[in-house]
Amino acid sequence: MAALPLRADFDAKSCRLAARHAGDASQARRLLSIAAIYDGASRGEAAVLGSVTVQIVCDWVKKFNAHGPDGLINRKAPGKPPKLTAEQLAKLATMVESGPIPASHGVVRWRIIDLCQWVWEEFRVSVSEDTVSRQLRAMGYRKLSARPRHHAQAEGAIEDFKKASRRSWRRSQSKWTSLPT
Repeated sequence: MAALPLRADFDAKSCRLAARHAGDASQARRLLSIAAIYDGASRGEAAVLGSVTVQIVCDWVKKFNAHGPDGLINRKAPGKPPKLTAEQLAKLATMVESGPIPASHGVVRWRIIDLCQWVWEEFRVSVSEDTVSRQLRAMGYRKLSARPRHHAQAEGAIEDFKKASRRSWRRSQSKWTSLPT
């Protein structure tokens, strides 16, 4: 099987120059291995130079051919796609904003677990509490709970109940004197 040819618009000198100006050490190492291949080294020799296997050098060549020197930069993995679509997240936001209806939802205030149940009933998508919490936080919502207050509490009753105590400390009567030097 023949080796995959390299791009014609680069050469060993331009790869070494790009490696010199690369901000990423891994990218520079990969570019130097590619430069060795341009100089006539085998893929096995380039693999020894890059301290990797021949298969990884072949992957580097494919990325280099497709995207140039920028294709050799480490990128963050995309991760799993979100379970809820943008439309579903918008409906979730409107549900959080409008609040629950006790007669139909069975709760007087939303909890994360209640929202997970609502998402399942509405969209048939099973999501964890962590997922819903993370999504709500990304939408700008925070876990807030009002401080409980007795329904018959009179206005100003707390201020009347608080004790007014005098200060427990006072400024010293004696003046500070400096020590002789």
